[in-house]
Amino acid sequence: MRGSDADPVARDLSVGEVAERSGVAVSTLHFYEAKGLISSSRNRGNQRRYGRDVLRRVAVIKAAQRAGIPLASIRHALASLPEGRTPTAEDWSRLSAGWKAELDQRIDALTKLRDHLSDCIGCGCLSLSACPLRNPQDMLFKRGPGPQLLELGGGEE
Repeated sequence: MRGSDADPVARDLSVGEVAERSGVAVSTLHFYEAKGLISSSRNRGNQRRYGRDVLRRVAVIKAAQRAGIPLASIRHALASLPEGRTPTAEDWSRLSAGWKAELDQRIDALTKLRDHLSDCIGCGCLSLSACPLRNPQDMLFKRGPGPQLLELGGGEE
C-alpha cells in the first residue's frame, strides 16, 4: 500500500472508491486495467488498490472516449506520462493536441465520404466508374475487416 491508513488523504483507494468518485463502473475500471490504461497494486488481502492519480487518469480516459478517441490511442498517450503522477493541465494540452490532429483527419475522411454519397444511388451500382465506395476486385480484403475506405480517406484509385 502506497498510503497510510492513518492519513485518509494519503491512502490508496479501493476499486469501489475509485468507481464511486470517478463515476465509472467497477467492471469498467477492471477493463481499463486489463487494457493497460490504469494500474493498481494489491494489498495483503490481495485486493486492488489505486493511487489517487488514477482518478485524473480515468477523467482523461472518459473525456477522450467522449471525443471518439480509440482506446489504443488513449493507452499510447497515457504511456507517455510518468506512472503514479497525476496528469496535469500541461499533460492534457499535449495529449489533446495530438488527438485533435487525429480527429481532424477522421473528420476530413468522413466529410469526403459524406460529400461523395450524394453521387451514389443506393449501390447496385449505377456508376461504377465514379463510385467513391467501389472496391474493384475486392482489393480491400487484404486490409482486413472493418471500414477500410474510411481509414484510407476515400476509395482506392
